Amino acid sequence: MTLTLRQGDRHADRVLDVVRRGFHEEGNDLVTRSWSRCLNQYQLDPGRPREPVIIASSALQSRRNQHADVIECARYEMTTLYQQLADAESAVVLTDTDGVIVHMVSSPEFAAEAEPMGLRAGGMWGEAEAGTNGMGTCLAAAHPISVRREEHFFSQFTQLTCSAVPVFDPSGEIIAVLDVTSRSSLMQQHVLVLLGMTARMIENRLIDKRFSNAHPLHFHSRPEFVYTLHEGKLAVGDDGRILAANRSALFQLGLQSMAEIRTQRIDDLFQTSLEDIVQRSLSSSFHPVVAYRANAALRFFAVARRPASDAATPARARAGGAATASTVPETGAESFRAPLRPAAARAPSVRTFKDARLVAHLDTARRVVARRTPVLLCGETGSGKEVFARAIHESSPHAEGAFVAVNCASLPETLIESELFGYKAGAFTGAQRSGRRGKILQADGGTLFLDEIADMPLELQARLLRVLDERQVTPLGTEETHPVDFQLVSASHQNLPSLVREGRFREDLYYRLAGIELDLPPLRDRSDKRELIHDVLKDEGGSDCRLGEEAERLLMACSWPGNLRQLRHVLRSAAALADGKTITREHLPSLAARPASSPLAAPAHIALPALSGLADAPADAAPSDAAPAIKQLNPIQANERQVLLQMLEQHRWNVSNVAKALDVSRNTLYRKLHKLHIEISPPD
Repeated sequence: MTLTLRQGDRHADRVLDVVRRGFHEEGNDLVTRSWSRCLNQYQLDPGRPREPVIIASSALQSRRNQHADVIECARYEMTTLYQQLADAESAVVLTDTDGVIVHMVSSPEFAAEAEPMGLRAGGMWGEAEAGTNGMGTCLAAAHPISVRREEHFFSQFTQLTCSAVPVFDPSGEIIAVLDVTSRSSLMQQHVLVLLGMTARMIENRLIDKRFSNAHPLHFHSRPEFVYTLHEGKLAVGDDGRILAANRSALFQLGLQSMAEIRTQRIDDLFQTSLEDIVQRSLSSSFHPVVAYRANAALRFFAVARRPASDAATPARARAGGAATASTVPETGAESFRAPLRPAAARAPSVRTFKDARLVAHLDTARRVVARRTPVLLCGETGSGKEVFARAIHESSPHAEGAFVAVNCASLPETLIESELFGYKAGAFTGAQRSGRRGKILQADGGTLFLDEIADMPLELQARLLRVLDERQVTPLGTEETHPVDFQLVSASHQNLPSLVREGRFREDLYYRLAGIELDLPPLRDRSDKRELIHDVLKDEGGSDCRLGEEAERLLMACSWPGNLRQLRHVLRSAAALADGKTITREHLPSLAARPASSPLAAPAHIALPALSGLADAPADAAPSDAAPAIKQLNPIQANERQVLLQMLEQHRWNVSNVAKALDVSRNTLYRKLHKLHIEISPPD
């Protein structure tokens, strides 16, 4: 192949030289083979970059529709990964098997700067279009890979580092690629570990979604790893046949492929039947029970459940009347532990309450639910409202029934009604042939938990109010009514009275939900924070996982804007990075990589989040004509502004030094200062 190179294009010369010699000086054979494909197979010229290839919006929507379940399973995990990285100059990207970006999470600033390179939804990053890069080369090699700066084929991408891993569907085929693209110098080995963990979580979610009519079975050779990322996961049909498995299940069972495991039944794998392990799991309140490997002396600990679609059947009916109600202290105490039933496909919730306010709240809730009074839980996102709701359920008269949770914010508005109320066969296009029992009917005899209730559309609020008043539900497409009896627990991180005043939430429904209103403290204010950290670490890393003193100090000092949810993901990552060793500062990159005055774990839409301990920073340091605009800032922005003002004071208003302290570019910082109405020189 003859190429005409631009004068002085050293990167292109290097690519050609490496391909001619047949090896990469740093030994990355995946990159060398990719460069060879780009030159010889795709006829690309490293000295003449192509314009980014962006597909039409209609074609992008078609691809998104085709991969809707994968995107739905990945969306939350991608946002969580972005928060863990705490890198404002990065993006978490999901592509389909053609290398087309179908979903991306990043800061608005980085997204705007990366868009001209084609790093945006609809951008094509296969090797044939973009040369050697994380996404395209991961697809071509079917293998995790990091492509660092000059390892990119085209010189226009050498400012970036891309790490990518494949995502597999339940049949074992690659269905997507998960990638982190960054302009900053990240620890790539750590990023690959986090990407691998995130991909496994997406794969587990996909099994649950595609096999909701199957029995989920969780197992591991160590009981503390059941309900964690390390567990083996199976989807089992009513006849005991294995329908799907995750990669951990294959590894633990000594099998090589999905095709091999899908030829077997549950009694081919374990010395038990499906019905036996389901009944024993139910009797143990879904704590792991012993199951031996068939034809071997290997012992596993397992939990099996009825299909999620069968959740409407009250637990007492399935258990033949066996009661599993919790014992709750009659008066407040310094410590409370409720045996919870962890939901399928989720890690077990933190079950210890030692904070005095939570103990008192739980005692109050126990008293009011005994009289069938609705409970409304308020608190920041991630503060453990569902965990607390489960504890209420376990101490209520409905404890033997099902706990049915509905996140009103995560369901598309068009699906909330059918999810809640159910529908008969043929009620609408796309409906299941057999119809579907809604969540309210599934909660009959148990507890209905409506999370993020503020996000329920107004028209559905009226229907819910009618159900609460009449205690009967009418599925879509039918006039038949069904009586229901359940305990109602609702939750929201928003101020419902304010929404009522704004006309965005029905006043009559608010008073119907708030029989008693309990405000849950954020993690940073809990007196049992140290105990919680160790409890979560045990859940995520096992009983052998240990914290070093410096790591514990970092965890205790963090303000935890994401609360328990953020804590769980940070410790899950740390346990994986430590790999059985004591967790140290280096295993907490999102906390340790920044100085004490810098942001921690920013949400995807916040480039510079608020910090704790700076509440007294001056809030009036802008000129007086900016005062009206400052008053329009939301609480998060106001707190961000205080943080930046104090940092500017500390660095004598040197913008370059502040940008270095925050590990962001000067342009990013300037945009943030302008957005928060901060002059770039100190006021008179």
